[in-house]
Amino acid sequence: MPGVSARGLSLEQRKQLAVNLTRVLARYRSILDAYIIVRPRGCGGLGILHRRPVGHTPWLMAGSAGRTGPAPAVHTAAGDARGRGGGQLVKKLSDLTGCTQVVDIGSGQGHLSRFMSLGLGLMVKSIEGDQRLVERAQRWDQELLQALEKEEKRHPQAVHAGPRHSPHHVVRWVEPTALCQELLLPLETLPQSGARLLLTGLHACGDLSVALLRHFSCPEVVALASVGCCYMKLSDPGGYPLSQWVAGLPGCELPYRLREGACHALEEYAKRLQKAGPGLRTHCYRAALETVIRGARPELRRPGVQGIPRVHELKIEEYVQRGLQRVGLDPQLPLNLAALRAHQAQENRVVAFFSLALLLAPLVETLILLDRLLHLQEQGFHAELLPIFSPELSPRNLVLVATKRPLGEAFSLLETEHS
Repeated sequence: MPGVSARGLSLEQRKQLAVNLTRVLARYRSILDAYIIVRPRGCGGLGILHRRPVGHTPWLMAGSAGRTGPAPAVHTAAGDARGRGGGQLVKKLSDLTGCTQVVDIGSGQGHLSRFMSLGLGLMVKSIEGDQRLVERAQRWDQELLQALEKEEKRHPQAVHAGPRHSPHHVVRWVEPTALCQELLLPLETLPQSGARLLLTGLHACGDLSVALLRHFSCPEVVALASVGCCYMKLSDPGGYPLSQWVAGLPGCELPYRLREGACHALEEYAKRLQKAGPGLRTHCYRAALETVIRGARPELRRPGVQGIPRVHELKIEEYVQRGLQRVGLDPQLPLNLAALRAHQAQENRVVAFFSLALLLAPLVETLILLDRLLHLQEQGFHAELLPIFSPELSPRNLVLVATKRPLGEAFSLLETEHS
């Protein structure tokens, strides 16, 4: 279950919702802040393996046309659906606001940019800080163009024969606290009316979503569509709170543990609970490891432990030994096996406690997104939070849409069947 959309609420109702959220989170903070973190497998990014074709042109999203084997790091069905939903919303928003160019920030391997430019005909600039990802994106752009040319020759009536514009890729890190001039530069010379930019980031990680909001105040930017991700990577302070209203509320603070919990996927975890498989014992093992860590190094509290494979096949003492090694402690520390067995007997109670924390996590995400919404409204902008696809495709399914001029009822055109 993701955060809650604020669609249809007045400004005062949104402020009151923020008040209510901080009160509830303050009341149950001991649960949210106490649970043992087990790293989520991902926060809904686009770089996942392709399994089966989706829609009429799955390769338009992935750039995998003509491959005889599985494409490296492209899309699942869910990934294609997320990209299509995001791209189609950006297309609608671009048409409504008269944008001349879309800027995809944190574009990764270019899946969304490729779909928007070659699939939807938008002029797109893709900004990504990792040179390797940009080179991969450019290679897939060329593969897709070649595939489209072949398809056009075979089926000239079925393929659009007009001019095609590949995304313009730029290698650049975008700092959350400083304006990036490259981001604001138009791709082509325009009349005196100038460029009208739409900023977007689908699952922009941590402070990257904050950077989008800060650039929205620039006069060249007229629209924004942002889906956040990885809230635990937000700068503290600086990344939250952004609005004056939320910053002034008692108990508005969201420490790392709460923000990390907001990145988990309730729908996926609910399926794991229904199966009641041995993988659930990871929580109990991690809790037992914490007791050993605190016994050896009391000042080392809740360190991140990542990368222990096939936990369900390990004995609890084997897991503890590997965990100690991963946090820099001696894996041969003497262990109290009787105490570890007693901890293991509490497995179901640990799972229940973790589930309680997970049920509260969407409130944290809602407060973070509501803070961003209020921040934009405090500056006189027009903003909405809309569900863009089913949370079963990705728990991060709320898009923050903002414009400089009111859209009124036109906002309803951006809504999907999941709104």
